[in-house]
Amino acid sequence: MFEEASEVFDNMFKSSFPLTLTFIVFLPAVLILVSPLPADAAHEFTVYRMQQYDLQGQNYGSRNAILNTEARTMEAEVLSRRCVMMRLADFSYEKYQKALRQSAGAVVIILPKNMSTMPQDIVQQFMELEPELLATETIVPVYFALEDDELLSIYSQTQASSSSQGSSSAAEVLLHSATANGFQMVTSGAQSKAVSDWAITSLEGRLGGVGGEDLPTIVVVAHYDSFGVAPWLSYGADSNGSGVAMLLELARLFSRLYSHKRTHAGYNLLFFLSGGGKFNYQGTKRWLEDNLDHTESSLLQDNVAFVLCLDTLGNGDNLYLHVSKPPKEGSPQHTLLKELQTVAADQYPEVKFSMVHKKINLADDTLAWEHERFGIRRLPAFTLSHLESHRSATRNSIMDMRSVSSSLDGAGEATAGPHVDLKKLSRNTKLIAEALARVIYNLTEKGTNGDLEIFTEQMQVQEEQLASLVDWLTTQPRAAQLVDKDSAVVSTLEYYLGRYLKDVKRHFVRADKRDPEFVFYDQLKQTMNAYRVKPAIFDLLLALCIAAYLGLVYLAVQNFGFLYGILRRVTAPRVKQH
Repeated sequence: MFEEASEVFDNMFKSSFPLTLTFIVFLPAVLILVSPLPADAAHEFTVYRMQQYDLQGQNYGSRNAILNTEARTMEAEVLSRRCVMMRLADFSYEKYQKALRQSAGAVVIILPKNMSTMPQDIVQQFMELEPELLATETIVPVYFALEDDELLSIYSQTQASSSSQGSSSAAEVLLHSATANGFQMVTSGAQSKAVSDWAITSLEGRLGGVGGEDLPTIVVVAHYDSFGVAPWLSYGADSNGSGVAMLLELARLFSRLYSHKRTHAGYNLLFFLSGGGKFNYQGTKRWLEDNLDHTESSLLQDNVAFVLCLDTLGNGDNLYLHVSKPPKEGSPQHTLLKELQTVAADQYPEVKFSMVHKKINLADDTLAWEHERFGIRRLPAFTLSHLESHRSATRNSIMDMRSVSSSLDGAGEATAGPHVDLKKLSRNTKLIAEALARVIYNLTEKGTNGDLEIFTEQMQVQEEQLASLVDWLTTQPRAAQLVDKDSAVVSTLEYYLGRYLKDVKRHFVRADKRDPEFVFYDQLKQTMNAYRVKPAIFDLLLALCIAAYLGLVYLAVQNFGFLYGILRRVTAPRVKQH
C-alpha cells in the first residue's frame, strides 16, 4: 500500500508540479504577503499646537505643523526623525532640548485632563517653563494632547519599545524590533500659514457726567484675551478673566449711580475692554492713536483724571498699584492711591496694599503692564494687580484655569495653585469700587471716614454675577488668534457693556501689510492619528522567512524520494528476531 501511494504522489509532482506548487507552496506565501498587517488606526485624538506668531519682527514658537513619523519616548537612544512623546509628570526643559538637539521629527506633550492629579511643584515648574519654550522658534512641530486611556496605552507601549533599545544584547534588540508594535503619528491638517487681514477687536462704552462740558474723565481698562504655550488651551481665568469680570461689575454699579440725579457725579467714566493685550497691548495702542491723533472729539483729548488698568485680581491678599511715575500729591491719581490705602486699612485689614514703582523700559521687546501704553502718551495711568511682578508665570500660562482641579475642557473645584477665588475677587471689586466712588464724589474732602460703605444692600457687589462671568469666560479659550470680530466672545462682551453703558463701540486693529507688528498663523488645532505598525526590520525578517520556507519546500520536492525512504525506514514496523 505504501509503495502504491508513493508512486501516485511521485507521479503527481512530476506530472503537474507547476499547478501543485502554485496551490501548495506559493498560495500560502502570497496570502502571508498580501494579508494586512496590524496597521489600522489605533486611535484618533485632538492635538493643540504650540504658539506660532511674529511680534515686532521676531519669530516665536513652533514653525511647523505637519507630523508623519514613528513614535518614541525619551528612553530611546535615537530620537532623530521620531515623534517624541512626553508626559507632563516626566517633562523637563532639559529633555525638551535634548529632543531638539537630536533632530526629533516632532514633540507631543501629554497633559492630564484633571490637573488636581498633578503635584503643585510640577504645575508651577511647567508654568515657569512656558516662556522658555516660546523664547526661541523651532522648526519642530510641538503639540499638546489631553490624556485618555487609549493614548496612555499607546504611550506605555511606546515607552516599553523605546526602553528595550538600550539592551546590551544585539540579538534581544533585533528580536524585540521584529516582534514589537510601533505607532506612526500622523496629523490630518496642512502646513501652517500666516493669517491675512486678522482684526483684533476692542470695545468701549461710557457714562457721561453732569455739571459742565469740560469734565474730567476716569478710564477703566482691562484686556480680555488670554495667553499660554498653546492657544487652544489658554483660558486665562485670573489673567485676565478676573479683570474683565471686575470691569463689567464696576460698569454695572456705577451705571446705577449715574442713573439717578442725586448721585450723578461730575466725572465722565470710560470703560475699555482691549484686545491683543498679550501681544504688547496692540488694541490699546491703536485705540490711543485713534483717539489722540485722528479725531477731534474724544474724551481722551479732554481732561483725563487717570487711567486705571485691571489685571489679575482674582486671588491673594496682596494688592499692588503698579506705576511708572509716582503720582504727585494733590493730583487725582494721588487721591485714588490714598483712598485705596484708606479703604483697605479700614474695611479690609487682611489686604496688604502697596505701590510698586517701575519705569518704562522701551528697550524691552514688550511692555510690562498695560498702563505703560498710556504712560508713553503722557496720560496718568497705573495698574492694579495682586501680582507684585509682571514676570509672574500666572499671567501667561495654560495652567491659569478656573480652578486647579478643573479639567482642561471643563470646570471643577480646587484649593491650591493658579485659580480664581470668587470671595477674594468680590472683595477686591468692592474695595476698588469704594475707592473710586470716594474719588468721584470727593468724600475725602467732605470729611467722611474710611469705614463709610457706599455699595451696600441693593447696591452691593454681586458675587453670583462675578461667578457667572468668570465661568463663562473660562469655558472657552480667548487667545487673540482665536477671537475674531465675529466671535461669540466679542458679541457677548459687547452685549454686557450695552446693558450698562452708552455709546458702546468697537475698535479694530489690523497689522500693517508692509511692516506688520504682529502676524498670526493657523493650524493651531488638529486631529492626530496613531497607526499601529510593524517596524521596517519586521518586513526584512518576514521576507527572509518566506524565502527560507520556499527554499525548504523546493528542496523537499526535489528530494522527495530520499525523504520518503527515510520516512519508510523510521515508520516501518520492526521484525522480531527469534
